[in-house]
Amino acid sequence: MVDVLVNYSDILLEGFINTMIASVIALFLSIVIGTLFGIFQVSQSKVLQQIARIYVQLFLNLPLLVIVLFFYIVFPMYVMSVNGFTAGIIGLTIYTSAFIAETVRAGIQGVPTGQMEAGLSTGFTYWETMRYIVLPQALKIVIPPLGNQFINLVKNSSILAVVAGLDLMYYGDLIASETFNTFDTYIVIALFYLVITLPLTYFMQYLERRLATNR
Repeated sequence: MVDVLVNYSDILLEGFINTMIASVIALFLSIVIGTLFGIFQVSQSKVLQQIARIYVQLFLNLPLLVIVLFFYIVFPMYVMSVNGFTAGIIGLTIYTSAFIAETVRAGIQGVPTGQMEAGLSTGFTYWETMRYIVLPQALKIVIPPLGNQFINLVKNSSILAVVAGLDLMYYGDLIASETFNTFDTYIVIALFYLVITLPLTYFMQYLERRLATNR
């Protein structure tokens, strides 16, 4: 393992940084999109409900690999060319946002309906009530499952290797094919992923405990 780390430290670091960048971008975008579609699923508009349900059910039931390959191969044929890194981020964002949307929807529906009624009765609009009253309470409910989705997103970022996304797994495959030292190579790659996922796991557990004490 030491030989792999020493001889290939440059590309391993590049892969680690690219994995972090892809994960952070996809995480931010999937939270925004997923939260919107989660709210849309329980909105008063039937049109928004239907659009959100179609989006969520479509991407919940498609493999991540299919989504990424669509944007890497099919999308450039008809719209514009994108590299593997970008295609991977788009695929991760769309795929993860569908799961986040379901999580947010469940969290909102877990808040007593009287909270919405109380907000509306005080003169708040539906969206103001959702923003200031319902969503803050729903957040406490959805923290544990959201944490799982964040960790899954980091692990799923290895899909970039399939489309030459220059991530950790991509460079791990290159090193393994060059050295034939597959055992040490993939142990090193696994350790790099743990460097990302373990702190995130402990942080989400800490955040969950903090929120639980404030309820």
